[in-house]
Amino acid sequence: MQAFPVTSQLIPYNPAMLTGRPSKRKRTALGTRLSALREQAGLSQQAVADALGVRQQVVAYLERQAVTLRPEHATAMAKLFKVSVSELLGEEPAKIRGTGPVGKARQIFEEVSTLPRHHQEQIVRVVSALVAQAKAS
Repeated sequence: MQAFPVTSQLIPYNPAMLTGRPSKRKRTALGTRLSALREQAGLSQQAVADALGVRQQVVAYLERQAVTLRPEHATAMAKLFKVSVSELLGEEPAKIRGTGPVGKARQIFEEVSTLPRHHQEQIVRVVSALVAQAKAS
């Protein structure tokens, strides 16, 4: 009698599929991000390991316990997951301050931007006239 393989290499990775025993340790913040990005990309730990040139156990460690990444792993994972290295490491991007009006004026202009185009043009004409009058006085 011939044995047949139970698993097939043709079955795609399914993130909902539970494997192995759950860990008793809580994931690190970095590990949580790595795991979420990997699952979002639809990749298995083995696929990530192959891309990094490491064993699957290394990827499992990175997702569970690691608090830092080697620079070459960080850049490779960022390319693999199609994110920036800063996003991979969880750094908040610097807030870019807009050049428009602040406070109440900004709120009003945001409301105006939701109006139909012909109403926006009328409001712009009135505001432009008021600004020109204020500059003149």
